[in-house]
Amino acid sequence: MTKTITCINCPLGCAITVTVEDGAVAAVTGQGCKRGAAYAAQELTAPARMVTTTLPAPGGVPALAPVKTASPIPKDQVLACMAALRQLRLTPPLRLGDQVAEFAGVPIVLTRDIGLADQHSGATLRSSGDCCVK
Repeated sequence: MTKTITCINCPLGCAITVTVEDGAVAAVTGQGCKRGAAYAAQELTAPARMVTTTLPAPGGVPALAPVKTASPIPKDQVLACMAALRQLRLTPPLRLGDQVAEFAGVPIVLTRDIGLADQHSGATLRSSGDCCVK
């Protein structure tokens, strides 16, 4: 079987042709970099994706906490991961890199600090608009 895929590993977006024989990658052509060959082989044998999303952090600044999987998970598990994450609510304060959950053995980590709303840099909201001032 021969399949052509578009590489998403770097900005080049190479059209890579992969030949699979007896369930194993026999040839990879068309890649513009070394990472492209590895990506194409994995994409046809065991596709995986990083998952990124935001989770509610009531009382936090910001109120939505950005998270990601620490490593790629199998592509066929992405929707199940998102369904599991949808059930979570985080409690601030939280720090960049904190593990907030786990899915299929892969840590889900915070990608920025989340402070408490009442401790956030002393900012107050102007009564006449939506601009924060100290």
